[in-house]
Amino acid sequence: MNLLAIETATECCSVALLSGERLIARSEIAPRRHAELLLPMCEDVLAEAGLARRDLDVIAVGRGPGAFTGVRLAISAAQGIAFALDIPVVPVSSLAALAMQAPDNGCDVLSIIDARMGEVYSALFRYSNGRVEQVTDETVGSAESLRLPAETALDVIGTGWTSYHASIPKLLPSPPRWAEGERYPQAADVARLAMPIAAAGGGIAAELVLPVYLRDKVALTLAEQRR
Repeated sequence: MNLLAIETATECCSVALLSGERLIARSEIAPRRHAELLLPMCEDVLAEAGLARRDLDVIAVGRGPGAFTGVRLAISAAQGIAFALDIPVVPVSSLAALAMQAPDNGCDVLSIIDARMGEVYSALFRYSNGRVEQVTDETVGSAESLRLPAETALDVIGTGWTSYHASIPKLLPSPPRWAEGERYPQAADVARLAMPIAAAGGGIAAELVLPVYLRDKVALTLAEQRR
């Protein structure tokens, strides 16, 4: 099975091709350049694999939460390719893809992305058979409003850790066993999470793929910025 994955929910633009056991990926931290980079990256990984678009069997996409523009771009690109080829799409949580970069050391993983405007996107995940499974609902809110388990050691990953390192440790039952803030969701992990779903026939029609924003507001008003 040939699976093309797209992830552009954050500052990082990434694409990955999973063909059998072979994984080919491209990734670049490039704010405001995702639209410019995305399709050339897709063509690049296909060319390296010696495949054409018609050889693809399924598209996987990071469906958010994340930046409005980035999430829309990923969904639109995935839908366009899938429509043209009449193949299914597997949507994957961008927070889950991020959590896949944490070590599998027996701890639950707090996946947390800076959502701007003083808020974070977050959810807890747990490793099972080499892949993460969601433990709590995805939420958006202030770092101070996070509700975390009272007695569970956690790993923490994502830009929310860097942006709110003064607030989040106070909410943890103990210091994290492992923490890394300079990490972003990657298409390679979207592909790894999507492949078993696709192999089991779990993809959906392109028109049914929906972005996950978690909030409707894009920016603070001027009055809010002055507070």
